Amino acid sequence: MITELISALVIIGGLGLIFGGLLAYTAQRFAVEEDARVETICDLLPGANCGACGFPGCINFAEKVVKGEAPVDCCVPGGKTVCDCVCEVLGVESVASETKKRAEVYCIGTKDVAHDKFEYQGVQDCKAAMLYGGGFKACKYGCLGLGTCVGVCPFDAIHIGANGLPQVDVERCTGCGICAKACPRSIIHIVNADRTGKIVLCNSKDRGKATRQACEVGCIGCKACVKACPNDAVMVEDNLAYIDSSKCDDCGKCVEACTRDIIKNVLKIAH
Repeated sequence: MITELISALVIIGGLGLIFGGLLAYTAQRFAVEEDARVETICDLLPGANCGACGFPGCINFAEKVVKGEAPVDCCVPGGKTVCDCVCEVLGVESVASETKKRAEVYCIGTKDVAHDKFEYQGVQDCKAAMLYGGGFKACKYGCLGLGTCVGVCPFDAIHIGANGLPQVDVERCTGCGICAKACPRSIIHIVNADRTGKIVLCNSKDRGKATRQACEVGCIGCKACVKACPNDAVMVEDNLAYIDSSKCDDCGKCVEACTRDIIKNVLKIAH
């Protein structure tokens, strides 16, 4: 009995040594040599794994940029600082732009002024709500306020305010664009963080009557702002006013003329 037990142990031990040796040989024979720069670059990145660069995570971006398969300035959250560091590791000239970005919500239809078509009791997600008749809001262009953008932001830079609309924390926002891509109504735009001038906080392209019925503050395309602007910086297309920032001198006459009070000053943030 003891002899059989010892024999079994010897056989199992021998097999373990054989298979262990084979595994060690295989691991060494087929090992993929890693470039030390990958880990160095990965350590330089913010580590948010936000995907704004177009890759699943920071390590994937690091691998691609070392292989020359990704631009060195792909890391949006890291901006110029990270790009300069990456370029230094790779020994190439930096191409980063000084321009920083941030998210901006182009809707002012709060829960008190934007009417509902029906009472929604489904999943608290904007994309899910869109499956029910295109959303519960009477305005098919306005914010649903269920926070899909909040859930995808890797920097905790956006939250739903007491008025039911997304509020962007400009100090935390990196302009990565993840929230803009996630918004099913496309009301979040990525803009230059230092932009100035005026903006129209509405997306509705419905005619005036339909807009009035859906929202108490939506743009009705009345062109009062167009007539008031001395620089031809305001235009109305598809029943919605637009402001050409290259022509706008920030005089404020369009703000005074707007009957719906939806033309606002752009918040200038110096990062």
